[in-house]
Amino acid sequence: MLLDIALMIIFGLLGKHLALALRLPGLVGIMVAGILVNRANLLGPTLLLLSKDLRLIALIVILLRAGLELDKKMLKKAGWRAILMSFLPCLLEGLTVTFIAPYLLPLGSLEAGLLGFILAAVSPAVVVPSMIRLQKEGLGTNKGIPTIILAGSSVDDVFAITIFSLLLNTYQGQQVSIGLTFLSLLQNLVLGLLIGIGTGLVLNKIFSYGQKKLCSSEKLLVVVAVSLVLTALAKVISFASLLSIMVMGFVIQITNIQRAKVLASKLEQVWVFASLVLFFLVGAELPLKTALNTGLVGVLVVAIGLLGRSVGVFLALLGSKLSFSEKLFCTIAYMPKATVQAAIGALPLAAGVLGGKIILSVAVVSILLTAPLGLILIEKTAPLLLEKDKGMELETS
Repeated sequence: MLLDIALMIIFGLLGKHLALALRLPGLVGIMVAGILVNRANLLGPTLLLLSKDLRLIALIVILLRAGLELDKKMLKKAGWRAILMSFLPCLLEGLTVTFIAPYLLPLGSLEAGLLGFILAAVSPAVVVPSMIRLQKEGLGTNKGIPTIILAGSSVDDVFAITIFSLLLNTYQGQQVSIGLTFLSLLQNLVLGLLIGIGTGLVLNKIFSYGQKKLCSSEKLLVVVAVSLVLTALAKVISFASLLSIMVMGFVIQITNIQRAKVLASKLEQVWVFASLVLFFLVGAELPLKTALNTGLVGVLVVAIGLLGRSVGVFLALLGSKLSFSEKLFCTIAYMPKATVQAAIGALPLAAGVLGGKIILSVAVVSILLTAPLGLILIEKTAPLLLEKDKGMELETS
């Protein structure tokens, strides 16, 4: 186990800096390093057994950073745009794949729906760090573009996973009511929002009371521990735990901006290790042989699904003050897939779904195609498609 962690750090950093030297995003290099190290059979079973929990901790770090660095003014200004971005692109991508997959792959309509809503989830693990970086650089911040994408990406996943669960239960012969499923989705979101607000307020009170007793590093440990408790609690009481974590961070920010800045700064340092863990293990667990089963047809399904998602983004932003180039960037930023596909891609196969192997194959293809390509396009197109905030230009000049 200790040797596995050492290999992950050494090869992950090596892959990251090789990618940066090639002018590619560092996360791409980390993921490739994970693929190669595991293919070489250098990793023991213990690290891979703990992979799910380690990736969850890394995801918590990302969502806490997102909440602590959300722009309150821009979120208020974005309003309905952020809400529409949280479900419309996801819904259109899922429905597009559901419609076209049976014509391209040996899947029935219900199996195609399972595939559609596995693919429909955007990856906050890829998107959130990129949007935080854009906020710091002042790109698109004058119109709140990073804020809209940050807010929408966490709910997008809840929406996709809920519909996927509905379809999987239907496939297994369980009586499922669409009306009750919608109410369950709404309940998960509202409860996640309320729990996040309540937890954030309680933590703020505790931190204020123990201002001199708890140092900032200890406060960070408390926040991470509470986040882990929330994810465990979500297995007992159904609510959107990842949303509640981001909301908790946001509440801490709006109640004490200085405290939020300190915590966000420390999380930024933690992210150096968390990003290694997350993307190295995502790469290590990708079944490449499975991805070859669908070949170019799998790529075509993913690409057509992304077209549906793109239409959803443009519809969500219809009537906004964003220019065509800014809407195009939002479409690009909503491309990457990784964490959800890695987490639930194999569930249909485990549940005995006839097309389970094909569904897993296309899920793997979506990660291999969109995670690196999405990252590269976000980094390369942001300076071209987004305006730099004039206030930021003055600060850096």
